[in-house]
Amino acid sequence: MNCNPILIVAGEPNSIFLEIFFKSINSKKFKSPIILICSRKILFLQMKKFRFSININDLDYKKLNSYKLDNKSINLINIEYNQKKTFEKISNKSSDYIKRSFEIAFKIIKNGFSNKLINGPISKKKFLDKKFLGITEYISKKFLINKNAMLIFNKNLSVCPVTTHLPIKSVSKKISKNIISEKVFLINSFYKNKFKFKPKIAILGLNPHCESIDKYNEDEEIIKPTVKYLKKLKYKISGPHSADTIFLKENRKKYDVILGMYHDQVLTPLKTLFEYDAINITLGLPFIRISPDHGPNEKMLGKNLSDPLSLIRAIEFLDKN
Repeated sequence: MNCNPILIVAGEPNSIFLEIFFKSINSKKFKSPIILICSRKILFLQMKKFRFSININDLDYKKLNSYKLDNKSINLINIEYNQKKTFEKISNKSSDYIKRSFEIAFKIIKNGFSNKLINGPISKKKFLDKKFLGITEYISKKFLINKNAMLIFNKNLSVCPVTTHLPIKSVSKKISKNIISEKVFLINSFYKNKFKFKPKIAILGLNPHCESIDKYNEDEEIIKPTVKYLKKLKYKISGPHSADTIFLKENRKKYDVILGMYHDQVLTPLKTLFEYDAINITLGLPFIRISPDHGPNEKMLGKNLSDPLSLIRAIEFLDKN
């Protein structure tokens, strides 16, 4: 077989993904063949829109072992989707198309043809329809994985939220010794397997300054005892740290990963620091799944102004690993 190919599910057809995909493969040469799982019709509509030209190598996903793949073309698995305009308003119309795209990718992974997956953005509101908190949980469920972690990765500093896309009012109810420990185990395993070292992990408190005006303080009752427990297991852990100071330059440089209690507690500062220079890696899966760290971004559709750096970093990561 060729160099292990990278599967890319384009995701929501009415998003900025194909624009940044075109920019990414124009930006540099990757050694791994790329298999794009996407509507041929949408692909050609957007290629025309963005004046992008490249050879298309049509594939039958049931006969992948018979092809000699290269990285000089877009190796395309066509998923039929009826859309006349280049872009439409995001709706439930695309849900079945996205589901079929993922199902083909999952079959290819389960058949052992590839262990590398990138997916473009989807609309959580439309596609997931409140059945899953995010794509991390959706993909984990499809592979019967109960323990996962969302690692927003940058080579200088990464972050992981203990809870993902929960409303703030629900966060404190979901924090426990078990779930914090689970994330630490997955992060530590990932860094040891990929980079051959044990990461230094800072664990944040939930409350401002790790203090609470309530009698029950999660930082004292849950997080501090968990840090003590993990230290006994020889993990390179410290905390709980106050979220308002941990990202200061002199503080953050001491750590490889900062583990926060909720989504925006760690994603907001990381995106402020690195903007598009970060990727979303799902830990705990039997393969490597990455997504660029952005959503469909309807406001930018067709403007040709979207930054491709996060997707470039995603492809680079899989190209090396």
